Amino acid sequence: MWGKVLGACFGFMFGRFFGLFLGLFIGHLFDKSLKQDFDNAGGFRGFFNNDDVSERQALFFSSCFAVMGHIAKSNGRVNELHIRAATAFMEEMGLTGEDKREAQLAFNAGKADDFSMNVTLREFREHFAGRFDLIQLFLEIQIQMAFSDGHLAAQEKVLLEQVAKGLGVSKTHFSFILKRYQAEFAFRQQQQRFHRQHQQQRTPSGASSGMSRAQALHILGLEEGVDASTVKKAYRKLMAQHHPDKLVSQGLPEHMMRLAQKKSQDIQAAYEYLKKAA
Repeated sequence: MWGKVLGACFGFMFGRFFGLFLGLFIGHLFDKSLKQDFDNAGGFRGFFNNDDVSERQALFFSSCFAVMGHIAKSNGRVNELHIRAATAFMEEMGLTGEDKREAQLAFNAGKADDFSMNVTLREFREHFAGRFDLIQLFLEIQIQMAFSDGHLAAQEKVLLEQVAKGLGVSKTHFSFILKRYQAEFAFRQQQQRFHRQHQQQRTPSGASSGMSRAQALHILGLEEGVDASTVKKAYRKLMAQHHPDKLVSQGLPEHMMRLAQKKSQDIQAAYEYLKKAA
């Protein structure tokens, strides 16, 4: 129906009565052959609101906390450090009221004995098909949860490998992401020590204070011996993958924008260090 209506209207606007009939005919073909695909995409409502984005944001939010809860129980019981990390994670996101309760419910659902991680990941992957940057960030968040107690236990690594597989991430890329996060984690720990030691001073180097060349390279996913062009290319690629506004438009909950911002800051700090050290 909508194809005929709009076809007739646009046809009349540009071709008077001849255009009207031509528009009706084209609209009829549209209704007949494309209606199902068009409806599946949200119909004309898709031009006027972001229901699809909101649905993806809700799914990202609930799936993320559920899998986090499952990882927290990776050794058969809930690790208290993981619970504190999840609480800190919620506070960092600024969750309050109903949003915080939903996050807690999802986290607890992931801890339940009947929780199916494979089903959750399959549904997530289906909804975020083609949005690899978001899939990668989802995996990075789970790695962050596993590292909340300062190290990665064997059973946690096995679970993370299962998460990566369920998301369609190759073993090679999982290893790449894991190594990058280990460098990020070490850098943030070093930052905290550095700032505790220099509470009375203001250093112009900011976020890059205390960073080593090896650390900066690993944050960018690189090894020693690469040239400036390779460093720049890796930096631009990672910044594009973690751009907060782009991720939110693809389905990242706005509450989680700060996570992407922090990762972008670490990437920026690593690149600035390497530029100055060159």
